[in-house]
Amino acid sequence: MKFVNFRVDDQVRLGIKTEAGIVDVKAAAQAFGFTVPETMEAVIAAGQAGSLQLEALSKLGFPAIPEEQLVYAPCVTQPQKILCIGLNYVSHRKECAIETPAAPILFSKFNNALAAHQQTIALPKTASKFDYEAELVIVIGKTAAGVKPEQALDYVFGYTIGNDLSARDLQFRTGQWLLGKSCDHFAPVGPYLVTADELDPQNLDISCSVNGAVRQSANTRDMIFDCATLVSYISDYMTLQPGDIIFSGTPGGVILGYPENEQQWLKAGDVVTVTIEKLGTLSNKLA
Repeated sequence: MKFVNFRVDDQVRLGIKTEAGIVDVKAAAQAFGFTVPETMEAVIAAGQAGSLQLEALSKLGFPAIPEEQLVYAPCVTQPQKILCIGLNYVSHRKECAIETPAAPILFSKFNNALAAHQQTIALPKTASKFDYEAELVIVIGKTAAGVKPEQALDYVFGYTIGNDLSARDLQFRTGQWLLGKSCDHFAPVGPYLVTADELDPQNLDISCSVNGAVRQSANTRDMIFDCATLVSYISDYMTLQPGDIIFSGTPGGVILGYPENEQQWLKAGDVVTVTIEKLGTLSNKLA
């Protein structure tokens, strides 16, 4: 199933993507007298049982909202942790001229970085070297501590699209990357959260374009550490909670990987679009 968060006045509402458009879960449940999870957090907590309830609700014919009328919200709004993996594609490692890491490279973002599909993102005035990073995002569905790689994907609720926006001049100001990674709205995710049963996370085409020109194009099979390895590895050191999200790394083609005299950093007015097979397209304009 494909779930979406969208805004109605000051509320974030849960929707289900159907061929007709988006079904407003709260409105449909009230109309048909259904008791179902009505927030993304509740859906994740309910697991497969909740998804089955919502699938049944979506088939009852409640009028759908055309997607062009939606004001999107981030598809996950309250993660306890936003974890990111650096240098996790062979092509990105090569363009950065760095040896293959012996273990996943972890860093983090904070909730202030979350942004939605079609949200305009204001670039901070304190930096100038802005970059994109197209990423498959893992959304945890069950509490995971010390899980084995062969069971790790059982703890995943689903997947979404992310753009790990980065201010490179801030990122490399010190040995810690956090400053350049967690500026406001530097972690757009969405538009959909797709349940894990609908796809193989290690065989998805992934691309990024800027103003319609393709900058990144790869497949998730090129990851150095696959999704199961990432979930297992992280769970050995910290307990993953339902709703936590993991940005799984970006392929080659980022601006940082260009020769210095060819680097044309993102600027106000640019439109950055990330597309992942079976997950859809995430697009944001910069300001």
